[in-house]
Amino acid sequence: MRRKYKVVIAYDGTGYSGWQYQENAVGIQQVVEEALAYLEGGPVRIFGSSRTDAGVHAKGFVGHFHLTKPIPPRNLVRAANSRLPESVRILKASYAREDFDARLSAKGKEYRYQLYQADIMPPHLAPYWTFCHRPLDIGAMRRAASYFVGRHDFTSFAANPNRVLESTVRTVFSFDVKKSAHRYVFVVRGDGFLYKQVRSMVGFLVSVGKGNEKPEAVKELLDAAAPRTARVETAPGRGLFLWKVFYKEIK
Repeated sequence: MRRKYKVVIAYDGTGYSGWQYQENAVGIQQVVEEALAYLEGGPVRIFGSSRTDAGVHAKGFVGHFHLTKPIPPRNLVRAANSRLPESVRILKASYAREDFDARLSAKGKEYRYQLYQADIMPPHLAPYWTFCHRPLDIGAMRRAASYFVGRHDFTSFAANPNRVLESTVRTVFSFDVKKSAHRYVFVVRGDGFLYKQVRSMVGFLVSVGKGNEKPEAVKELLDAAAPRTARVETAPGRGLFLWKVFYKEIK
């Protein structure tokens, strides 16, 4: 009997072209589908909750797919992981209702961006933390982050996705900047994000932290809703994690 499954996937995006298929590179979607196809004995298409970029990681990516083989979810996790590279793991699996869609059913997403500020970057952190040697003003970054909260046109903080968008308006529910010793973590929750929006917002907050921009410049750019310029730098992909996808309203 054909059944729909929901899975939660974690992956180290280092060395991958992102989630989706690329003609001349390997994406996470490809390796997951290859593992599932082995179990199914035929092609399997998995649909993801997001489109993560090259080098971006995930702790709680969600996908859905159908199988005709009667594989219990617990067995599916063990069997699929035995076929996947160590950099990709299915953490949880469950049967899903036929009307469930990993992307369209999502109510919100949480991304976290990790930045290490010091004179020297520990090598073991390099794949997962972006390095900054200049001191950062966390108070200024927090004030700047507060301007992102709410419903805005984020054109000034997104890259051209080379596809038609219905709208560039998104809602940011919260945006926190946390610090512990040399480690800064930017935690943002929203109803959805544009192409490279999170990395652009973080890149601008770092410019604010360095003193190159004022916190109020965020409001200025949001109000302008003009295409992104070199003034808004895109933070590197390696520090970004898709942390969680929410399927209930975020309170």
